[in-house]
Amino acid sequence: MKEIFTKDLKENDSFNTVFLVSNKNLSAGKTGKSYIAVSLMDKTGSIEGRVWDNAEHFAGLFNAEDFVRVKGSVSAYMGKLQVKVTSISRTDDNDVDVEDFLPTARRPLEEMFEELIDIAGTMKDSYLKQLVLDIFSDAKIADDYKHAPAAKGMHHVYIGGLLEHSLSLCKLIEKICAHYEGVNQDLITTGAILHDVGKTRELSYSRSFGYTDEGRLLGHITIGVEMVDEKIRAIDGFPAELAMLVKHMILSHHGVYEYGSPKRPKTVEATILSYLDDLDAKVNSLQTLIESEAGSDSSWTGYHRLYERYIYKRNCLPQNEVDKTPKKETSNKADDVSPPEDKDTRKGQTAMF
Repeated sequence: MKEIFTKDLKENDSFNTVFLVSNKNLSAGKTGKSYIAVSLMDKTGSIEGRVWDNAEHFAGLFNAEDFVRVKGSVSAYMGKLQVKVTSISRTDDNDVDVEDFLPTARRPLEEMFEELIDIAGTMKDSYLKQLVLDIFSDAKIADDYKHAPAAKGMHHVYIGGLLEHSLSLCKLIEKICAHYEGVNQDLITTGAILHDVGKTRELSYSRSFGYTDEGRLLGHITIGVEMVDEKIRAIDGFPAELAMLVKHMILSHHGVYEYGSPKRPKTVEATILSYLDDLDAKVNSLQTLIESEAGSDSSWTGYHRLYERYIYKRNCLPQNEVDKTPKKETSNKADDVSPPEDKDTRKGQTAMF
């Protein structure tokens, strides 16, 4: 039984507990002395750690994706909590409960999956309905779809994240199609459900979140098109143009070439899907960031390098947390040397796929 979780850690705490290592790097500092940078995670989040003393010795005691027992203390660095590790070594897998270490969607997975299947069942286009239901008639695909994260590090990074993200898109699409006339709701809903189906094979998530060999070599867009094409070919009489439109949704959902999209959206439905996909990913990413720093006294998150800005969180916190937040901000090192924010460049327009 895990004693302390990441969410419980506060500045100046000392602890002795088990974490899952999601990343490990042995590096040399400015003075040439070796240190270990390590990412420690459990189901409530992750925290960066540093082994400053006896780094070479400790480096030989564990690897990435090991469960490790860690002794250390918590301090604040650049607006975020960080662990100073005094002892770290591998612990036996039989001594831990894996469910304590991988974050999971708040809603039950089976409940969300049933809701997604119900949405597919309401589609009027018999070919699109059959395509989606045939995909999930494969027990392996269905199980992987329920459990896969939506990404490795940016959004919906938890067990059930892919399912939650796709279900969220379906609900957004229902509202969008009620607003705009002439949009093919069945087509765009099919795109929402299947646009990331390739992530069931691109991502690995049995111990920590990473990529499979297939994922690194092919990517989820290519894998997804292959999976959908295989099912389409097995459906007698599936219209060729409809098949083309479905596959275009998958191929173009990243929006632009710079974000790894083989094609740019060239239909109304593909355009809507691309923007909603990015919107849902960004909102989840920001909410996760804010929640991860809810225990901080500051009204702002730490500087987010990908967004190139700080995020104001005061109006997003529960009321009891807002009441505790000081009205006046005190200076810290991160604020004294503020990086430039809100640059008028495409670089600041980050894709979250």
